[in-house]
Amino acid sequence: MKALFPTLGRVRLYVQLVMLFLTVWGGSLVGHYAADKISNALPALSCAYDQQNGGYCVLVPLQHQMHHRVGEALVRAQEVSLKIVLPLLFTLASFAAFFLVLGKAFCGWVCPLGTLQEWTHKLGRRFGRPLHTLDPAATGRVRPVKWLVLLGLVFLLPLLTGLGVTPHSFGNPYCDVCPSRIATTLLTADSSELAIRLGDGWTFALGALANTLFGFVMIAALAVRQPFCRICPMLAMNAAFRRFSLTRLVKRRHDKCDKCGVCAKACPMDIHEIHTEHGRRAYHDDCTLCGRCAEFCPDDDVISIRFGPIPVFRSSRDYYRGRVAGELPDGTVKPVRIVRRQPGKEAS
Repeated sequence: MKALFPTLGRVRLYVQLVMLFLTVWGGSLVGHYAADKISNALPALSCAYDQQNGGYCVLVPLQHQMHHRVGEALVRAQEVSLKIVLPLLFTLASFAAFFLVLGKAFCGWVCPLGTLQEWTHKLGRRFGRPLHTLDPAATGRVRPVKWLVLLGLVFLLPLLTGLGVTPHSFGNPYCDVCPSRIATTLLTADSSELAIRLGDGWTFALGALANTLFGFVMIAALAVRQPFCRICPMLAMNAAFRRFSLTRLVKRRHDKCDKCGVCAKACPMDIHEIHTEHGRRAYHDDCTLCGRCAEFCPDDDVISIRFGPIPVFRSSRDYYRGRVAGELPDGTVKPVRIVRRQPGKEAS
């Protein structure tokens, strides 16, 4: 007796016939564009090159996505790296190349705003302005500001502006308020940077802040040494890389250290650690490598500026005597009489 139902093989044959029709000519029934919407992820080799099929196999969209989605996305990411990341890396590489040689001496020896502040301070001393120094507590409160300026004005606000979070006026907020922008352009007889731009409210506010900060720095420099350097983001940037520079400050232990304190009095940045610390702790974040602490150290080879292992300048008792007997540039350091320590007595 024949079976009431066909064999499995026969069923499979029927299904194959139907599916062959659907996958090869199914589009002719519903139209090509409708067929494309029925399925484009069939787990069978339903070829997309067949314009009459009823659906595409899953390998077609996978290849399409790998090509036009993932691949082009990687290309766009590569374009981002070439147009944005790569220039940023070149900028940092150029910075590192310069910094590797002179290090933080760029602050103390090269920076034009630092130079103008020093000259302004000397002018104030010439006219008898009193000298104001910061005690350790006040110095500690000021020091974090430079890091906040670096992170906030140099990195965060421009990034948020690029993302469309903050107004366009914050595209380069630090440059908009930097006193060096006004100071150096004035040196070229260009007074246009003094003009306050009347754009939106933020542009006006940044311009007003720039003029106010410039005036404050120039007036403060008459009585305070390096007032803006203490909050400068470039000092923070240099401080972050100071361990990688070949040029650095070195202070070795000495039995008479922490006695006279002349080095701390000589420091224009009021770095009190140079008086009490040794080794790396003496080379502080705020150091500009001006070398004044080494100049006014009254003992041989205690404080030195080195280029790698080579001493560029070392403290010397003879040099100190000549320095004190000669010119005291801004009257910040008074001659100190050095008395050799005797048993049972402290050196003065």
